Amino acid sequence: MINHMNFLFVGVGGQGVLTASDIAAQVGLDLGLDAKKSEVHGFAQRGGVVESHVRWAPRVGSPTCEEGTVDVLLSFELLEAARWIDFLKPGGIVIVNRQKIMPMSVSVGNAVYPTEDAILTALRQKASQVVAVDALPLAEQAGNLRTVNTIMLAALATLLETDPAVWETAILRRVPPQYADVNKVAFRLGQQAAQP
Repeated sequence: MINHMNFLFVGVGGQGVLTASDIAAQVGLDLGLDAKKSEVHGFAQRGGVVESHVRWAPRVGSPTCEEGTVDVLLSFELLEAARWIDFLKPGGIVIVNRQKIMPMSVSVGNAVYPTEDAILTALRQKASQVVAVDALPLAEQAGNLRTVNTIMLAALATLLETDPAVWETAILRRVPPQYADVNKVAFRLGQQAAQP
């Protein structure tokens, strides 16, 4: 049973990062732990960077994780994983959505978006395990593009020593009833995507 865990959820506004971190905090509470979260979403509605820290422990003080202390970095966008990799502790896990959302600097021609291989290589140099998930096509397969966060949470649940049913229950409590079935499908697809 896990009794201490630091998560960092990152991505771009509109990807469901904050909802996913809310659910992760709820799962911590459902597991009988103290759970705290902190979020920064600045220009989230305009496609800006979103970060949310979630901490589980028997007693949590600060809701934010310090650099080098994150057990799991969950990135909803490929480049954001590389931007936040220094928060990962040695031996930490990265779960990254392969989706690419071009930042403004790339769109206007002032920068080049790195290749997927270059980003994944950089992540593997810091992490003990990197799981890359094609969450957007899986969400489409599930029947709703807004289930990307469910797919990412299912991948996380599959990799942790926790009962995935606790995660699925927390997700289903959070989504409107009419979206329960599509989220159940998305959860199964996320679990399959995280299998080695």
